[in-house]
Amino acid sequence: MGAQKGVSGLGWLALVTVTVSLCIQAAYADEQVPFQLPEADRVGPFPELYEASISELQKGLQNGEFSSVDLVQAYLARIEEVNLKGPALRAVIETNPSALQQAAELDNERRTSGPRGLLHGIPILLKDNIATLHSEGMNTTAGSYALLHSVVPRDAHVAAKLRDAGAVLLGKASMSEWSSARGTFPSGFSARIGQGSSPYVPLGNPCGSSSGSGVATAIGLAAAALGTETDGSIVCPSSFNNLVGVKPTVGLTSRNGVIPISEHQDTVGPMARSVADAAILLSIIAGPDPRDNYTLVQPPAVPNYTKALNASALRGVRLGVPRRFFNYRNRLDEHIIAAFNSSLDTMRALGATIVDPADFVNHEELVVSTNESIVIDVDLKHGLNKYISELVHVPTGVKDLAGLIAFNEAHADLELVPPYWTSQSQFITSQNSSADQAYYDAIIANRELGGKHGIDATLHKYGLDALLLPTLVSSMPAAIAGYPIVMVPLGFLPPDTPLAPAEPTRISGPNQPFGIAFIGTAWKEFQLISYAYAYEQATHTRLKVRAFPEAVPTTQLADVVGGRFHT
Repeated sequence: MGAQKGVSGLGWLALVTVTVSLCIQAAYADEQVPFQLPEADRVGPFPELYEASISELQKGLQNGEFSSVDLVQAYLARIEEVNLKGPALRAVIETNPSALQQAAELDNERRTSGPRGLLHGIPILLKDNIATLHSEGMNTTAGSYALLHSVVPRDAHVAAKLRDAGAVLLGKASMSEWSSARGTFPSGFSARIGQGSSPYVPLGNPCGSSSGSGVATAIGLAAAALGTETDGSIVCPSSFNNLVGVKPTVGLTSRNGVIPISEHQDTVGPMARSVADAAILLSIIAGPDPRDNYTLVQPPAVPNYTKALNASALRGVRLGVPRRFFNYRNRLDEHIIAAFNSSLDTMRALGATIVDPADFVNHEELVVSTNESIVIDVDLKHGLNKYISELVHVPTGVKDLAGLIAFNEAHADLELVPPYWTSQSQFITSQNSSADQAYYDAIIANRELGGKHGIDATLHKYGLDALLLPTLVSSMPAAIAGYPIVMVPLGFLPPDTPLAPAEPTRISGPNQPFGIAFIGTAWKEFQLISYAYAYEQATHTRLKVRAFPEAVPTTQLADVVGGRFHT
């Protein structure tokens, strides 16, 4: 929006209020639920930050109830409470020293020329493999000391799009180091910050590799976060942290400036507390980028995904259940299966036809294929070498994957910490790989196995609009095909579930969340978001169980509004 001239006194506030209200009304034209959270989810006159939506925060900003500076101060204080203190969740690897300045500038812009849109002044976290301007004061390291203080050439494309939309880049979320591609070690560990854990199960597995994005968003350390996925790294931490996660089609969001694993599978997506918030973020970060040629084949117009927020979207839809895939890697227990089966009844009541079973037509080939590891081994080496070569400066002197391996060995006290975090087996395997004929054959086989002969063939055989799976077994077919997944909360393990041993995190415990995944063919995010939204609005599962008390920060906007609190 352009600057409004000749507006003074309270006129600017009225104009801003009308302008943003119109933006919100347009974005939520299809939404069939009340805009505002119920009074129980507010603290005095302010949104309760554990659950506050982007739109509710924007409404408060537009009405002058609080400023973006207030919001940043509140989130920084909440991070301070639980990140390294208290339960020490280790969800945020560093905060942005320029965040308060950004917020003040955006507050001033709101006063003088109006907001840019729904993200104006809203604090968002980015996974630590998403580059941000070095001059701003934050690192981009994938959790490793090897890239500490390295200088990136520019913002990652998705970070630039958030910045252009007026978001405050609040900080970097912690992650499984190198997106779990260094070797075999527990999810949520990185050398720079240590072992992260769940806010729902003390010392619980936060799942990786976008672990910090999941933990931080779950308890309101930011309005939302970006994660990245190669195979499961958005949907798994979203599942374990009671969130909505969108794993977009490869090529819908740019990977330029993102520390890679696999150019054939990597994608960047939102992790949020609601489908509506995820849709807002995806609408901003999607789109073509000349620096990522995969994005140049996406449909010509990026949808406004908030238009998918239709609570009646499941009416007349056909959804299939690949029931045999429930046994993939033996990840499901009886409570997850029971909750999933119950969700099918909910969707039938909402007008969907459920085809169960609707097994993958190539189930046997899917579960035994090793093509994914062949592709990732080579892609990781090529991608890391390219990313590091394009950095402006790397103070540690690391130049490539071989240098990373050597750095870890030379700094084993920092990086290869016993007893759980000593592995760099994937790095070594990738370093010894080569782009031979088996690699090129595996690329083609992967796409066909997951896509043409997998998801697409199954959708066609049963006349389906999408597939449904418990999130824990959902990621692989879509990962190798490059296809989208949208997942929402499904349920929680019973409160009397025994605490598994902490080695160093627990694989299960009381109230551990789990999710349900909607899977489709390429570029079908709009439809998947609409189905997920309809299910979410019928169930509101996320609101049924909160994080354990020590993991919930107490700082609220009331503590900072009016300058009574300073970080």
